[in-house]
Amino acid sequence: MKLKWNKILILAGLVILVALATAAAVTPAYKNIPYLGKYLPLIKDITLGLDLQGGVHVVLEAKDTPEAKVTQESMQQLMAVIQRRVDQFGVAEPVIQQQGRNRLIVEIAGRIDPEEAVRNLVKTAYLEFKTMDGKTVVTGADLKDAVESKDPVSGQVKVDLTFNAAGAKKFSEATKANVGKPIAIILDGEVLQSPVVQEHIPNGKAQITGYESLEEAHNIAVLLRSGALPVKVEVVEKRAVGPALGADSLQKSKHAGLVGVLAILIFMIMYYRVPGLVADFALLIYALIVLAIYVGMNVTMTLPGIAAFLLSLGIAVDANVIIFERLKEELRTGKSLRSAIDAGFKRAFTAIFDANATTLIAAVVLYFFGTGSVRGFAITLGIGIVASMFTAITVTRWLLHLLAGSGLVRNVRAYGA
Repeated sequence: MKLKWNKILILAGLVILVALATAAAVTPAYKNIPYLGKYLPLIKDITLGLDLQGGVHVVLEAKDTPEAKVTQESMQQLMAVIQRRVDQFGVAEPVIQQQGRNRLIVEIAGRIDPEEAVRNLVKTAYLEFKTMDGKTVVTGADLKDAVESKDPVSGQVKVDLTFNAAGAKKFSEATKANVGKPIAIILDGEVLQSPVVQEHIPNGKAQITGYESLEEAHNIAVLLRSGALPVKVEVVEKRAVGPALGADSLQKSKHAGLVGVLAILIFMIMYYRVPGLVADFALLIYALIVLAIYVGMNVTMTLPGIAAFLLSLGIAVDANVIIFERLKEELRTGKSLRSAIDAGFKRAFTAIFDANATTLIAAVVLYFFGTGSVRGFAITLGIGIVASMFTAITVTRWLLHLLAGSGLVRNVRAYGA
């Protein structure tokens, strides 16, 4: 078989491209290179969780009042409200846990102003619609949804309210009885506006306007959607915190992961020879794809997330092992190299697909039924599984065909047969 230089040039170009991409992923200096630094992900651009980068630590204490006593049920409700507020403000991987009978610990990752975090967490967000005689017609308890929006014509920023069935009925009756009169919209005891009812509103919809920015309207909408706090809450402590693992532990974790990955790469080459080298190259492409997805989706990387990434890396290696064992079997039957590659992949596909599909189902279940770091683990694992399937079934196969067609390696023994 003659050397086919067009395929050899493709291989060489691919090696150079992946080498540059890898350097850009691990070396911040490459970020200044035009185009390369713009489009390739950098490891330092991945968002880190509280256990890896620190954030804000807040301790909240629930207090008894004549209107509401602190009970275990009210504490559970309080945790749910705080969780919804943190989630909807776009903060990833929060830690929210009860301490003792009446305290909550809230930890939020990232460079967040502790004062702003506290303000957003403990606002009561009590919404009322009152008539001129002071009668409350609907409250936040009657609210079904609250969404911020901006009028494309006037540019007016507003919050669109939708009441539930009971609230819609109350609001309909109130607007019918107060046409030509104002109904005050009050949030946390402050009158936001007192619009005059122009007509009967039977569909249970209303608007709050007068916001300076869409972000301000978004914050109000989030508070309204999450509901009012079930009990009075006081802030006992608020402070910025450092990484839970510490710089030394994080560095040791990096070294351990690097040693483990290098051991896998060396084993694949020693045991499977040329296919092992191809698998290592495909795994490098897999890692770059996953990094790009992490950066693009703004995935928050935590210690469980690192574990999920390494687990998906192991799954990717396992897929290649199954493929290469089938390839060796086909070569021993006397098939040509190209035929053996196609037959080996065809025989391995069902086993690889079944294994990855069951693991992906487990990740989906963890995501929908888990919270906090469990959901982060599930997302990271799911991304890794999909990427590993793509690289094992598509990239590895294409690379093996390219190498076989180039004529660089002709001896089937080099393929482990």
